[in-house]
Amino acid sequence: MAFWRRNKPVEKERHVKANAQIFNAKFCYADNRIKTSKYSIFTFLPINLFEQLQRVANAYFIVLLILQVIPAISSLSWFTTIVPLVFVLLITAVKDATDDYFRHTSDQQVNNRLSQVLITGSLQNEKWMNIQVGDIIRLENNQFVAADILLLCSSEPNGLCYIETAELDGETNLKVRQALVITSDLGEISKLMDFDGEVICEPPNNKLDTFTGTLYWRDNKYPLDNGKMLLRGCVLRNTEWCFGMVIFAGPQTKLMQNCGRTTFKRTSIDKLMNTLVLWIFAFLICMGVILAIGNTIWESQIGINFQVFLQGNESHSSPVFSGFLTFWSYIIILNTVVPISLYVSVEVLRLGHSYFINWDQRMFCRQADTAAQARTTTLNEELGQVEFIFSDKTGTLTQNIMVFRKCSINAKTYGDVYDEFDQKVEITEKTASVDFSFNPLCDRGFKFHDGSLVEAVKLEEPVVQDFFRLLALCHTVMPEEKSEGHLVYQAQSPDEGALVTAARNFGFVLCTRTPETITLCEMGQVVTYQLLAILDFNNVRKRMSVIVRNPKGQIKLYSKGADTVIFERLDSSCHDLMYTTSEHLSEFAGEGLRTLALAYKDLDESYFEVWTKKLLFVSTEIENRDDNLAVLYEEIEQDLKLLGATAIEDKLQEGVPETITCLNLADIKIWVLTGDKLETAMNIGYSCNMLRDDMNEVFVLSGHTLLEVQQQLRSAKEHILGLSRVSSTGDADTDDSVFEETIIAEYALVINGHSLAHALEPQLEHILLDLACLCKTVICCRVTPMQKAQVVELVKRHKRAVTLAIGDGANDVSMIKTAHIGVGISGQEGMQAVLASDYSFAQFRYLQRLLLVHGRWSYFRMCNFLCYFFYKNFAFTLVHFWYGFFCGFSAQTVYDQWFITLFNIIYTSLPVLAMGLFDQDVNEQNSLCYPSLYRLGQQNLLFNKRQFFLCALKGMSTSFLLFFVPCGAFAVMVREDGSHFSDRQAFAVTIATSLVFVVTVQVRL
Repeated sequence: MAFWRRNKPVEKERHVKANAQIFNAKFCYADNRIKTSKYSIFTFLPINLFEQLQRVANAYFIVLLILQVIPAISSLSWFTTIVPLVFVLLITAVKDATDDYFRHTSDQQVNNRLSQVLITGSLQNEKWMNIQVGDIIRLENNQFVAADILLLCSSEPNGLCYIETAELDGETNLKVRQALVITSDLGEISKLMDFDGEVICEPPNNKLDTFTGTLYWRDNKYPLDNGKMLLRGCVLRNTEWCFGMVIFAGPQTKLMQNCGRTTFKRTSIDKLMNTLVLWIFAFLICMGVILAIGNTIWESQIGINFQVFLQGNESHSSPVFSGFLTFWSYIIILNTVVPISLYVSVEVLRLGHSYFINWDQRMFCRQADTAAQARTTTLNEELGQVEFIFSDKTGTLTQNIMVFRKCSINAKTYGDVYDEFDQKVEITEKTASVDFSFNPLCDRGFKFHDGSLVEAVKLEEPVVQDFFRLLALCHTVMPEEKSEGHLVYQAQSPDEGALVTAARNFGFVLCTRTPETITLCEMGQVVTYQLLAILDFNNVRKRMSVIVRNPKGQIKLYSKGADTVIFERLDSSCHDLMYTTSEHLSEFAGEGLRTLALAYKDLDESYFEVWTKKLLFVSTEIENRDDNLAVLYEEIEQDLKLLGATAIEDKLQEGVPETITCLNLADIKIWVLTGDKLETAMNIGYSCNMLRDDMNEVFVLSGHTLLEVQQQLRSAKEHILGLSRVSSTGDADTDDSVFEETIIAEYALVINGHSLAHALEPQLEHILLDLACLCKTVICCRVTPMQKAQVVELVKRHKRAVTLAIGDGANDVSMIKTAHIGVGISGQEGMQAVLASDYSFAQFRYLQRLLLVHGRWSYFRMCNFLCYFFYKNFAFTLVHFWYGFFCGFSAQTVYDQWFITLFNIIYTSLPVLAMGLFDQDVNEQNSLCYPSLYRLGQQNLLFNKRQFFLCALKGMSTSFLLFFVPCGAFAVMVREDGSHFSDRQAFAVTIATSLVFVVTVQVRL
C-alpha cells in the first residue's frame, strides 16, 4: 500500500469536453489501460507469501518451523515440517501464478487491441491502452467497444445502432442505442473535428442500466441517458459504423467497476472446522502441559541421579526449566494432530465434486444446449443441507415463453371456444385456429382460436382497434425486416414480444421505428405516429406509457401495466368497466395466465406543451433526476380511460410438479417469491403441487395497514397452534417452535406484496417467520426484488438453516446473492441470474438431482473424509504421547522422521482421497427414490461436535493399542542367548507398519 500517496478527492460529477485533451487532463481521469492481474515478477513472491500466511493454519506451521530450528527444544529435524509446508505453499503458489499469468495475457491482449481514434483531423489506429477520456473513436460492425462512449452518430438512419451486451449481462438479444438528434448528422470527419460539446455526468459507478448526464453544446443542453451510451464490453452488430465520445475509460468503465470481489460464502462445515481446529490446538496445549509436568517430576526425582556421569548445561539443570523446554518440544512433535494437508485435501475434494456436477449428462439440456455448471468450488457439501428453497416463478417454474391467449376489451372477453350448445370447449392442439390469411404480414406461428375477435377487428370497432393500436405502439420492440414482408421483432422481454406479435396478427403491424416516429400498418394502411415521449417501465412504476401524435394531430397517451397500478389512475367514469374487467382478470389469473391492464388518455395541446417543458428541464438535471421524472410521469398518468386487459400464457417447465413433490418429501420447504398477481401465483401453486385441495387451510394475507396485517398474522398463527396449545400443559409461554415438528395438518400461506411490506417490519417479522415455518407452502406475490432479498435474509438471520435461492432474471439477483447458495436458470431473461449464481443449469427439474444426488453425496463424502482424517491423525500422533511415559518425557519420537514427514502426503493420502471422491452409501437411483435420506444433512448428523469427539476418542484408543500391544509383545520376547529380540528401530517400524495397515483398512469399515 502506498501510504505516502495523497488521497484523490472523491469525484462527484464528471466534466468531459470533446477534442480537448488539455481540458480533460487537468481532472486526471484514468486512461484506458486495464490491469486485472495481482502480481508482477518482482512482487509475486512477497505478496503471495503474505497472502498465504493470512490463513491461520499456514501461520501456525511457520511458527512451528521457527521452533524446530531451536536446538534446545527440537527433537525433530526442520524438514518434517518444512516439506509438507513447502508442498502446500508451492501448490497454492503455482495455482496463483498460473491464474495471474492468464490474467496478464488477457490484459495484454485487450490493452493492445486497435481502435480508430480521431487525431489531428484524421483517423489513426491506436492501442486501446492509449485512448483518453474525451477522444472521439470510430467503431465498425462486429467490433468491441473500447470504452464507455457517448454515441454521436452512426451509419443507420437517425443515429441508431445495434449492440450485443453478452459480456456485460449475458443477454444475446440485440439492443438498440440511439444518438441525440442534434449529433446524429456528425458523420463527416470535418464536423467531428469541430464538435466541442461538453458532457457533465455522474461519476464512475457500476450501474449497468442507468446513466445520468447532460450535453452542453451551442448554448443548449440535451439530456443523456443509458440509451445513448455504448459500454465497454459491448459488440457493435448490424451497424456498418458509428462514432462516439469517450466518457469513462479503463478501470472507471462500468464493466470494470463491476469486476469487484463477490461475497465469499463459507459452509457450515468450514465454520465448524475452524472451531474444531481451535479445540484441537487447546488439546495439544493440554498434552504439552501434561508431558511437561511429567518431565519436571521425572527430572527432579530420577533424572538428577544421572547428572553424576551425564554432564549437562548448568542452565538446563533446573527441572522446571527442563519442563518448560519439553513443553515446546512436545508442541512440535504433536503438531501433526492438526495436519496441514487437511486443507489441501478438502480443496481437492471440492474441486472433484464440482467437476462431477459439470460432467453430469443427466443435467444437460439438449434443447438449450446447456450443461450444469458449478461456478464455485466451496459450497458443494452445503448442497446436502438445504432446508429452505426460495424460487422465482416466471422463467424458473415456468418456461417464460409467452403466448397471447385471451383478452378483455370493453367488458367482453375473447379467447374461449364454445360448441353449438354454448358450452366452453377445452382448447387442445387439435382445436381449429383462426385464419389470418386476410393479413399478409401476419406471423405464421401465431395461433388463436376465438374467431369473434377477428370479426370485431374486421368490423372496425373503435375500442377493439384502440386496444391493438396500444399494443402496437406502447413498447420498446425494434422491428427488423430480414426480407421483403418478413419482419423480425427484437424484444427485450418475452411479454412485449408476445403482445406486439398479437397486434401484428390482428392487423396492427409494427413496421418501422425511429427515435421520433413509429410506423404501423393498420388493416393494410400505413400510418405514422410521431413519438413525443416514452415513460419507461421499472419495478417501482410497474407500468409503461408512450405519448404519440396521430396523423389527425391528436395527442394520445397509451399506458399498460399491472392492473392494481392502472386501476388506481383511472377516470371515475370507468368504475363499472373497471369492475367487470377486474372480474375477467381474476378469471384469467385463476387459469394461470399473466395479465396486464391497458388504458389511454387524450391530451390537450396546451397542457402537453407545458408538461414537455417541465420534462426537458427535469431531464437535464444531474441530481435526483429519476425521482423528479417519476413525479412528472405520475402527474400526466392520471384520469386514464380503460380499454381492457391482456392474458398471456406461460406454461410450466417439464418436471416441475414431480421435482417439487420430491423435494417436499426430503423435508425441504419451498417458498415462491413472484411479481405476478395473487390469483396467477395461486394457480401455478396448484399446478405444481405446492397447493392442494386436501390442505387443511390456505391463509391469504392481503391487509393494507400494519394493524390489519398484524391481526391476520396472529389469527392464522393462533388457528394453527390452537389445538396444540389446548393439548399442551397450559403454559402460555411455550415456544412456538416446539410445535413445528408436531403439527401434522398441512397449511399454506399466500401473502401480497403490500402486506409483505408491513409484515417485514421489525415488530411483525418474527410473527411472519413463525407462521411461515408452520406452513407447508409459502407464496409471496407482487413482490419487488428488494423484498425477495429481505425474505431470504429474514430466514437466514433467525433460522439456523441453509437457504437456496433460484431464479432466472435480473430481478432475482438480489435474493440469489443473499442466500447461502444461489442457483441461476439460463432462460429467456438473459444471464444476469447465472452470472450472480453459485450453480447454474437450464431447467428447474435439475435442482432435484443437484440436491438429492450431488449435494447429498458431497455432504456424505466430506463428512466421512473429515471423520476419517481426524481419526487417523489422532491415532498417528498420540503414539508419541504414550511413548513419553516410557522415555522419561524426553520428547523423543517413536517414528522415523521421514515417516512423520510423509505420513499424510504419501502413506495415507490416496485411500482417503479416493473415499472422499467416490464413496457412496446408496446409488443415485436410490438417492432419488428415497428423498428422506436427505434429512441426514439437514440435521447435520454425519459430522458435528459429537461425531468429532467420537472420532478423536476412537483415534486415541487406536493409538493406545498400536503402542501398547507391540510394547508388551517386544518386552517379553528374547533371543536364544537371552538378549532382547528387538531394538528401538524395529519397535518403531512395527508400530508404523501397523498404523498404516490399520488406518487403511479402517477406510472400508
